[in-house]
Amino acid sequence: MSLAIFDLDNTLLRGDSDHAWGEFLVEQGAVDRERFASENNRYYAAYLAGTLDIYEFLEQHQLRPLAEHDRATLERWRREFVRTKIAPLITPAAQALVEQHRARGDTLLIITATNSFITAPIAAAFGIPHLIATEPEERNGQFTGKVAGVPSYREGKVERLSEWLTDRHENLDDSWFYSDSHNDLPLLNLVDHPVAVNADEILADYARTRGWTMIELQ
Repeated sequence: MSLAIFDLDNTLLRGDSDHAWGEFLVEQGAVDRERFASENNRYYAAYLAGTLDIYEFLEQHQLRPLAEHDRATLERWRREFVRTKIAPLITPAAQALVEQHRARGDTLLIITATNSFITAPIAAAFGIPHLIATEPEERNGQFTGKVAGVPSYREGKVERLSEWLTDRHENLDDSWFYSDSHNDLPLLNLVDHPVAVNADEILADYARTRGWTMIELQ
């Protein structure tokens, strides 16, 4: 059985779920509009450039709103977010790609730097049973604003995936990984079938030199 691994943002989704969540929180009045919007754009630009300090981003920006609001409110917001912001970002082409691997009997896995609170219902929307995401720390059912363990970002994706495979007594034989970002090169270089999806400029150039498959999911 093969393993089909999918990045989420700008790969299976026609957009970035974390950036969209930040904009959604601004719309809800859950965070200071001017400050948060400015930081949201600044961190996203750093991500695209490959210069993001993941721990600063998580603890100073992405996870902070989770700690500032009660769980019931967060979950209500999340349902509305998935319905209004995420559903329009799921394309028939992305769904067809997932279904192609499902029909082959492949194990389906999403691996993403975005936190699991945001991404768990998105994985469920695709019917993908396995998710490796950055984990927010919780105490007594409340988020602390800190990250638990290693963020699944860049080399962290490789580390987290290695742990997941060890726990399942599996390996990367005949594995696929679909991603849009040069930040995922550490993992793309490990799988048997790397696929550049809606690739950024750096990844596109790298993929061409190595003869990797390149596709567009619109």
